[in-house]
Amino acid sequence: MPSVRLNINGEDQVVDAPAGMPLLWVLRDFLGLTGTKYGCGIGVCGSCTVHVAGRAVRSCSIAVEKVTGPVTTIEGLSANGDHPVQLAWLAENVSQCGYCQPGQVMTAAALLAAHPRPDDAAIDAAMSGVLCRCGTYQRIRLAIQRAADRP
Repeated sequence: MPSVRLNINGEDQVVDAPAGMPLLWVLRDFLGLTGTKYGCGIGVCGSCTVHVAGRAVRSCSIAVEKVTGPVTTIEGLSANGDHPVQLAWLAENVSQCGYCQPGQVMTAAALLAAHPRPDDAAIDAAMSGVLCRCGTYQRIRLAIQRAADRP
């Protein structure tokens, strides 16, 4: 198996992974970072969203050897769970079942990093690809608005 060098949550890693293995499985099975969820396996549901070089990326749809730039997972978003998006999620009671929430949070964090004061249309456009079976979309929007108001 080829060795792949990655920077995951600020730490350099060398992983012996089969060619073509999705980043998702490297994170979960090789590195034990199980916060990133498997949902659909085809990049449609968004549960597996991580940041690659600051951009929201579906980790189930990118082969590990194609990853260029540092990777941030939900575990690496903040050391203490105090990222403004995470705090806003708690304040707005967004989570119900919680399964999609790592992907929702990571997508929202990437949106706010690129557009610190998004309007509702920008929020809806950015978040439209992350599915929530519980239907907490209104609370998700409120949490993103709340996080945008934080310094």
